[in-house]
Amino acid sequence: MSLVTERQTKRILVVDDVADNVFLAQFILETQGYQVNTAESGETALALIQTEAVKPDLIILDLMMSGINGYEVIDRLRNHQNLPYIPVLLMTANQDVSCQQAKEAGAERLLYKPFDLEQFLTTVELFDI
Repeated sequence: MSLVTERQTKRILVVDDVADNVFLAQFILETQGYQVNTAESGETALALIQTEAVKPDLIILDLMMSGINGYEVIDRLRNHQNLPYIPVLLMTANQDVSCQQAKEAGAERLLYKPFDLEQFLTTVELFDI
């Protein structure tokens, strides 16, 4: 089985309130063979996951969004007893956020924006999904 074929079964949910960021992440991931769903807010992402309309293997989540922020999304995911554990890659342009803070909030990894293509893909591949 080829790497692209393996990735076609892997689903990633990209959550960001900036349409350009969503488009870029979706484009990069789909060209690598991943199935990508998107949400423009934390509320929408949680609704999709809770209704099982989307069953992601990984969530790529922006920290600073209007409405509920990335920390709150993670908190709701981790404290909802009927949701499976879904790994989270937290993204932020705020250089004051540390990897330790992201991990304490429940994210597995933190990626600073703007990121380059290679860095983004390498970080996603670390999840081994």
